[in-house]
Amino acid sequence: MAVLNPFKSVRPTKELVARVAALPYDVMNREEAKKMVEGNEYSFLHIDRAEIDLPDSTNAYDEKVYEKAKENLNGMIDKGIFVQDEQACFYIYRLIMNGEAQTGIVGCVSIDDYINNVVKKHEHTRQDKENDRINHVNTCDANTGPIFLTYRYKNEVNNIINTWTQKEPLYKFVAEDGVEHIVWTVNDNNAINNISGLFKNIDNLYIADGHHRAASAIKVGIKRREENPNYKGDEEFNFFLSVLFPDSDLNIMDYNRVVKELNGFSNEEFMDKVLEKFNISMYEKEEPYKPDCKHTYGMYLDGKWYKLEAKEGTYNDQDIVKRLDVSILQENLLKPILGIKDPRTDDRIDFVGGIRGLKELERRVAEQQDEGVAFSMYPPSMEELLDVADAGEVMPPKSTWFEPKLRSGIFIHKLK
Repeated sequence: MAVLNPFKSVRPTKELVARVAALPYDVMNREEAKKMVEGNEYSFLHIDRAEIDLPDSTNAYDEKVYEKAKENLNGMIDKGIFVQDEQACFYIYRLIMNGEAQTGIVGCVSIDDYINNVVKKHEHTRQDKENDRINHVNTCDANTGPIFLTYRYKNEVNNIINTWTQKEPLYKFVAEDGVEHIVWTVNDNNAINNISGLFKNIDNLYIADGHHRAASAIKVGIKRREENPNYKGDEEFNFFLSVLFPDSDLNIMDYNRVVKELNGFSNEEFMDKVLEKFNISMYEKEEPYKPDCKHTYGMYLDGKWYKLEAKEGTYNDQDIVKRLDVSILQENLLKPILGIKDPRTDDRIDFVGGIRGLKELERRVAEQQDEGVAFSMYPPSMEELLDVADAGEVMPPKSTWFEPKLRSGIFIHKLK
């Protein structure tokens, strides 16, 4: 049984929503964030990446950064850039990219559902990244970025969504990347109760994207409980901001790899090592090789693209994690040949979301004076993600890349 509550969103005015809404804080670096906000004082990155408003010498995790985020948020509220709904509502959020739409319900999920594994995870988190968002949420006293959740398609929920999306939207704008964002407010008490009731009949929710934000929100909630031992359970800090999409609306993109050097091997020695576990063929076409089926990979080495096919015996088809393409590459090539034992912490490996295109892999290798190697991946399916989470397992790091990205700043959930 999943708990989903309406909430009184703090949100931008209609006139400013397109200028406020920003990509999630973790899909760009500091320099990219500074460039994105040029000429836009309203961008939510002034809150999510407040270090851009401080001297470049300021550590991104300095307490001053979180205080600046709080100052910026409160200042934008005081100026009327943000308003708060008087009634607790649900919201319907649709994103359209390249003609494909995904439509979810915005609400607040119980931290107890996360603690009790009603909300299932598929990857581990890093404590340093958790600490960053814990400090941000706690200092701002708000969930500023929604967690991207999914659930197995339920027709009754879809019917409610279809009814409300026939109405006049609250927001409708096209972001600078061409993605259209449309929001409707569900403010009818009967509809609100129906939505909450339907989710009580859904056994599990799944984190699609935002594991660090989710873990941080839960830890802030637990901290607030410890500070308020007589809490009743209905306080806002017991819930975290989420957008819930049916699995049928979602597709996972490739999440590709770039390794900066060959672990001491020459190109020829490296190819000989790879041949032990993979069949290799030259890709003759001019464009990069994009895998079109499981257990195949593109490899960019010394200015050339190759197609790799995992040989029999390199994976166990009965193991839901080991049969994943990211696992096969990690266990048969990245780890034993290139020495990448922990891809979460090894600074020799970078990860490139499929939205950037495979030419980005070529560019990254060129930056290493062609001494590195890149791999294009075939993405896992939604069903594989759900199966791994249901089994209580985790996928290898950087297995999934979802597009389009939810914009931050459209919805803010105040913790009190």
